[in-house]
Amino acid sequence: MPANESVNTISIDDPHYIHPSDIPGVKLVGNVFEGSGYGNWRRSMLIALSAKNKTGFIDGTIPKPAATSATANSTAEVAWKELEERFGQSNGAQLYGVQKKLNDFAQGNDNIATYFTKIKSVWDEIEGMGMNPRCSCSCNCGATEKQQKFEEDKRVVQFLMGLNNSYTAIRGTILIQNPLPKIAMVYNILLQEERQESYIIHPKFKLKLQQ
Repeated sequence: MPANESVNTISIDDPHYIHPSDIPGVKLVGNVFEGSGYGNWRRSMLIALSAKNKTGFIDGTIPKPAATSATANSTAEVAWKELEERFGQSNGAQLYGVQKKLNDFAQGNDNIATYFTKIKSVWDEIEGMGMNPRCSCSCNCGATEKQQKFEEDKRVVQFLMGLNNSYTAIRGTILIQNPLPKIAMVYNILLQEERQESYIIHPKFKLKLQQ
């Protein structure tokens, strides 16, 4: 961009474009990073930056403008790399911690919705740590789809393993399906099962419907 060109003439599709809603000082994500929980914060930040078409500034895909350019003071990439180097490297302790959370997960006194929300937060944490990288190759061997299906099935099994014994029958019905249904479908099935159990336990509700 020429030095004498006004920044105000930048196209709305240009990553350098500043939208009127982009007010300095406003937090992009709700959870402020304070040294822990980097994976979740990183994931939230990438989503926020992607929505504003600004990820190129931190991943190096947008080259730094010439020193004479009006947009020359772009140092976000350096700051991001420093954060990645300090906090972004997954280590054995982090992997052990999240895996132990999954292994110990149990529904307990939670309803299905609460239990699902809790276990999903651990899946999101793993996603934020970059432990399940996505292949971006343009091949058509089907490996990417198989890997995604494997990860989906693994989540289904983890979710079902932590259910209370009252769901033993429906759990068995789900597990014998081939292929296994997606986690969203399993969640909906269990919500319906929970409603039916509540209806049986509270017969007064049935009487009200019949009146």
